[in-house]
Amino acid sequence: MSDTLKQSVGRYGIWSVALRSEDPSRRTELAETAAELEQLGYGAVWLGGSSAARHAVPLVEATSTLTVGTSIQSIWQYEATESAAAFADVESAHPGRFVLGLGVSHAKLAEQYRRPYSALVAYLDALDKASVPADRRVLAALGPKTLELARDRSAGSIPYLVTPEHTAHAREILGETPLLAPELKVVLEADPTRARALARDYLAMYLALPNYTNNFLRHGFTEDDLKDGGSDRLVDAVYAWGDEEAIRTRIDKFFAAGADHVALQVVDGGDRNTLPREAWRRLASLLA
Repeated sequence: MSDTLKQSVGRYGIWSVALRSEDPSRRTELAETAAELEQLGYGAVWLGGSSAARHAVPLVEATSTLTVGTSIQSIWQYEATESAAAFADVESAHPGRFVLGLGVSHAKLAEQYRRPYSALVAYLDALDKASVPADRRVLAALGPKTLELARDRSAGSIPYLVTPEHTAHAREILGETPLLAPELKVVLEADPTRARALARDYLAMYLALPNYTNNFLRHGFTEDDLKDGGSDRLVDAVYAWGDEEAIRTRIDKFFAAGADHVALQVVDGGDRNTLPREAWRRLASLLA
């Protein structure tokens, strides 16, 4: 059934924290934005932060074909029975429109963080017991063991903060069928100094999280690459920046490495809760 999911998400999606909100006053804004993203041709929206099915509902209700997924729902924040019940509610009202993206988050962000791989396996066991289909859930898998788990117990992987080289590695482990949908940050800025400054400012918080830094070290980067907000080599590997041709070329490298779908996150130096709608329009134009 992964082929069905691949078709529904299409080649391009939007990854955004700003599209996830608990504020009722933003419901209209979120609905209008989701409808525009669908019209622009994006196949999916991935809700950043530890999001849940309830955050997807306003976007699903405002659209007719857009797939909405969590990227990710932390297994530490939401009990499996709670997740299963919420999934069933959305699936009943809007069949096939919601994808449950799961991950173990980070030790610095979850007090109960213990034996994350075993905890994720137990979580999937509970979802199986509650009849959440494996082909409607995906894992934020970085390392080999979790990629194997994504292959065997879900529809695929939605890795965050990765390179084309990691994508090729992930595809080798996943095999041909599972969905591989990496997130990629985009800076719509052609000036190298400004583009890399914006990138480093945003990247810094992730370089304090061992799950990401260990993954970089596994894939050929050094401790020096992780200093001072990231080396040019690291920044250029995990961002698409430059003029339209350069950005399109960078995105295409992920597809050449084996991605089925790329979730694009605009980084512009602004408030993370502000919707960069004009940037999303520019991206849609260069991807057309």
